[in-house]
Amino acid sequence: MKRYDALKGLARIVSAEDIVVTSIDGVKREWYSLMPGEGSMFISLLGGPIPFSLGVAVGLPHRRVFTFDTDGSALFNVGALCTLANELPPNLTIVVMDNEQYEGASGHRSHTAGNVDLERLAAGAGIPRTATARDVEHLVAITAEMAADQQVGFVVAKLAPGSFRDFPPGRSKVTDFREDKYRFIRHIERLENISIRPPYVRG
Repeated sequence: MKRYDALKGLARIVSAEDIVVTSIDGVKREWYSLMPGEGSMFISLLGGPIPFSLGVAVGLPHRRVFTFDTDGSALFNVGALCTLANELPPNLTIVVMDNEQYEGASGHRSHTAGNVDLERLAAGAGIPRTATARDVEHLVAITAEMAADQQVGFVVAKLAPGSFRDFPPGRSKVTDFREDKYRFIRHIERLENISIRPPYVRG
């Protein structure tokens, strides 16, 4: 399956009340084209999406939180799986888009193109629900199931290489990570009726 098709399928189970954290590059652009609202945070740091989403899930335990990471990013911070397994936020579901390469770096192979199995790594760390999906319908079904079972879930979506670039008008991502951060904060403030960032006071 292609990443864009996988994300399009996942968009069917994500609501406006959910929080989504994505990795960089193709995942970010493709998810934005499908759901351009402010309920997604785009992390521009390899290894960052899982720990960031863990913090969001712990801070907002009544919200479903989805993470759409990549194999390259997840491999940069395998230790985050151990922290995740100890914290076990029941409202967090992680999907790793595994195309077995660093697509943003000339397509160099990642370790998952060899003997490394991210699902087994997650299970070995102690994450209770893990799976590997190789087609869109299985991916959507298992992700929806994990999002509803009150356990942290970890799904590896095995993908064919390639990015989608034929985005509909007005659905191409143009914001940078700074603007994304403040859009996300304002969204959480409105969603939860709270103040996260106090107003700037000149003095």
